[in-house]
Amino acid sequence: MPEAAIVVRLLTIHGLVQGVGYRASAQAEGVRLGLSGWVRNRRSGAVEALIAGPRPNVEAFIAWAHRGPLMARVERVEVLAGEIPENNDFDVFPTL
Repeated sequence: MPEAAIVVRLLTIHGLVQGVGYRASAQAEGVRLGLSGWVRNRRSGAVEALIAGPRPNVEAFIAWAHRGPLMARVERVEVLAGEIPENNDFDVFPTL
């Protein structure tokens, strides 16, 4: 995919989003949508995700992030521009 066609967003997801399978579900959703990036817990209790791919796929992930997995209770999602990830995988990173 040409680099110009790639949209990159950094998400911070707030609410009951740790201990409910959010990271694993986010990784599965990112892979399903053909995105690259990563997801990790933050010590603050939030989850952070960097996602990159075609705009419709990125927008679909953001819509999913507002719901998350069944046990999650998402209060809000902050969305900022991000930098292209170092690889094309969708990884789960350690808590930061």
